[in-house]
Amino acid sequence: MRPLHPPGPERSAEWRRRFGDEARAERPDLSALCLLVGAQADGELDETGMDAAQIELDRLAGELPFRPGGPRSWATALAEHLGDRCGFRGTPGDYQRLDSSLLHEVLRRRRGLPILLSVVWMEVARRAGAPVYGVALPGHFVVGFGPPEQQVLVDPFDGGRVLTGTDAELLVAGATGAPLDPSMLSPADPLDVVLRILNNIRAWAAARPERSDVALWAVELSLLLPSHPARLRYDRAQLLVERGDFLTGALELDAYAEVVAAVDGPAADRVRRQARAARAMLN
Repeated sequence: MRPLHPPGPERSAEWRRRFGDEARAERPDLSALCLLVGAQADGELDETGMDAAQIELDRLAGELPFRPGGPRSWATALAEHLGDRCGFRGTPGDYQRLDSSLLHEVLRRRRGLPILLSVVWMEVARRAGAPVYGVALPGHFVVGFGPPEQQVLVDPFDGGRVLTGTDAELLVAGATGAPLDPSMLSPADPLDVVLRILNNIRAWAAARPERSDVALWAVELSLLLPSHPARLRYDRAQLLVERGDFLTGALELDAYAEVVAAVDGPAADRVRRQARAARAMLN
């Protein structure tokens, strides 16, 4: 596995600026956002590399032999092309790799997490003219084709296998223990897809305390999304304190406490105590 080294401060700041601009665009480009996430992780990824990744998605779309027609035909054509001929799929070991969450590396390795493989499926299918979208099932991201009454689901992690209704129910039950709710089959917003990718990266880093740098840039990118959980500010503050930036972390904790105070006074008091404890580390 190629070691990934983050970019320097100036380049990192530029990627973050571009990420924020793209996230606030009228129609955010999912592939561009995913590549900018990759650029934060991999200092070797530059403009040329990002252009090459977009060209590869174009090439894969151009290799589809025909416009199949209905949702099931599209699903089958993409599975035969991306899953069978090109070999895009996932393995259990991919969950242990940071590069499984980076689009440029998934395109290179043809391996990745379900959500990144789904991004490849969506971007290739979209370029080819398919009625495609992501479906954020709990615990396992898949791809949908067609309107609700004709919806066909595929699992890119399993090479694009077409899912039956029972398959989808089992995926949800395995992740949550609860039944499948029809609302779970709705198309996922591109920004929600990006937030879920960043959450996966944070989970990867959380299991590796020595990689708190990865957790920090992932939460900071998440905060650039127009809509994000308020708790991310608390998570960022905690990471700053863990990394030894006690003063900035304490200031962030105080700011978060002010937000929380309006709805949960005791929780705000607990956060303020954490801020005082962080400042005490300076003595």
